[in-house]
Parts: sequence; C-alpha cells; structure tokens
Amino acid sequence: MLILALESSCDETSAAVVSMSGDSRKILSNIVASQIEVHRKYGGVVPEIAGRAHIEAISGITHEALDTAGAGLRDIDAVAVTNSPGLIGALLVGMNFAKSLSFAHGIPLVPVDHVRAHAAAAYLEHPDLKPPFTALIVSGGHTCFYNVRDYTDWDYVSGTRDDAAGEAFDKVGRVLGCPYPAGAEMDELASSGDPDLVQLPSPALRDSMDLSFSGLKTACLNYINGVRQKDAEPDRCGVAASLTKAICRGLTDKARECLALTGARSLVLAGGVAANSHLRRCMREMCVETGTEFCVPSVSLCGDNAAMVGAQGYYEFMSGVRAGTDLNAHAD
Repeated sequence: MLILALESSCDETSAAVVSMSGDSRKILSNIVASQIEVHRKYGGVVPEIAGRAHIEAISGITHEALDTAGAGLRDIDAVAVTNSPGLIGALLVGMNFAKSLSFAHGIPLVPVDHVRAHAAAAYLEHPDLKPPFTALIVSGGHTCFYNVRDYTDWDYVSGTRDDAAGEAFDKVGRVLGCPYPAGAEMDELASSGDPDLVQLPSPALRDSMDLSFSGLKTACLNYINGVRQKDAEPDRCGVAASLTKAICRGLTDKARECLALTGARSLVLAGGVAANSHLRRCMREMCVETGTEFCVPSVSLCGDNAAMVGAQGYYEFMSGVRAGTDLNAHAD
C-alpha cells in the first residue's frame, strides 16, 4: 500500500510517499524543507518562525513528494501525520494539512507518534528487522529507552530526567562557537581531540536506569568559563571529545543494562543524535560484545523526515488506528 506521510514537529517540513507491505518497505520519495538557516541566527529554533515556515512549505513539498513518487492522491491508501510530541504550533500545521487532504479526498487518516517514527526509520533499511527489540531514541528533545514488544506495542523503560543528549551537544557547541545545530561540528571536533582532556561526570545515574545530562552540561560549561577567566581559550577539540566520550559511555552503559533487563536480542538506535559517528561506533562495539543485532538508520534518516512517519504509519494503520477531523496535536 502507498502511504503519504507528513512531518512538521520542529524545524523540518517533510513529505514522503512510502510503499509498505508485509515483506516490502520502500521509500518512493522523501522531501525535506530545512529551516536551519532561518533559525541559525537565533542559535536555536524559534517556535513562531518555525510554524510560519511550515505553512509556507508544506503544500509545495507535498506536491513534490507525490510527483517524485509518480503517484497522485487517488493512488494513496492512507495519510500518516505526526501529531505528537513536538512544538505545538509546528505540529498543528502538518496535522491540519493532513486532515484537510484526508477529508477532501476520502483517504484514511493515521496519527503517528514522532518518537515511534524515529525507530521506524530502521525498518526502511533493515528488511529483516521486526519486534521485539530495544529502541534508544536520542535527539535534541528526547533521550529514552523503550521495550518494543510489537510494532505498535511499546513500553517505556527509562530516559533522561532533564536535558536530552542532543541539547547538551548543542548548548556546549554554541559556547564553543559552533553554528546551530552544533551536532555535526561537535562530531568532527571530537574526532581530533583528546577525550581525556576534561574529567566530566557520567550522565548514567547509578541508582536507576535513568540518565541526567544537566550536570554533565553544567560541568562542561564551567570548565570552558574557567579557562576563559584566565584569558585563554579552551581546546575546542578536546572539550568536544571529552563531552562526546561521557555521553557515549553513559548511553552505552544504560543500553547494556536495558538489553539485559528486556532480554531483547536487537537494539535500534535512532533520532538525530544517532547520526553521531562516535555513538554509532560505541553502540556497534557493545552489540558485538553482547551478541546483539545492531540496527541504525543511515544518517539521512536519523533527522526528522516523513519517510519514517510513513513507515510507522503503515503499522498503525494495519493495527486499526484511524483518526477523524477532531484529531488534535499534543506537545508532549
């Protein structure tokens, strides 16, 4: 079946057409309109600006996605759309556009959880992947582990009690002079730095399965400010490498614990921070040590995109999930 999918949870407007069946998962188109340049001057996403940019982009990229896929609305079996979590104003743009398409053309409407969609990106490139598995979703807004019992049956296991891992990368990167978003440059800087330059606290809490990145971020910022108070500049590569080491080690330790707790034999790493080369390497090495299958989307599918929404939308549709014009968006 063909699914038209829409994603507008933050600062990427995306439309995609995916072909899904019991034994086939294909991306026919996946168009992303990025707002990075718009928000870069502010050092982060401005919700009001993001919402307006989604309004300007969504119709055009939807037509482009259909044209690229060689499909018309008459060929679409379902419209899948992210309705939570995310920036409420941004979510409403994609959701209301999807509701209008569904109502006007009599196409079933399927709401999709953004976090589940990130994990579903792995389905598109790992044809043999199927539940049960453990999912680690790590991004600028989320850092959490799930026990995925079935395609639509998820149990929350643990996560961060405060900041997300991506937020720590972005905020420390901004202080180091990296342009928004800082993830890619921090990844590159870390490749050339000494990971033992700064002794930083682990984000992995000892008394539970949870994580906390607030203290780690503060410790890193305090180090940078301490160096600058001495009229010097910190070693950017060393700071990035030290922060990266702490984050990767903390996430890998908790992933190991989570796998032991759930008994899963597969680990899916997904979300924007899953594009980090150091995290991918650490998780892959841990999975080799534990005999666990490791599945991670390609870098292009780690960020927000509509193809992942379509993939999860298919399984939601097959489980009987439908929505009407009363569908609403939820920030959390």
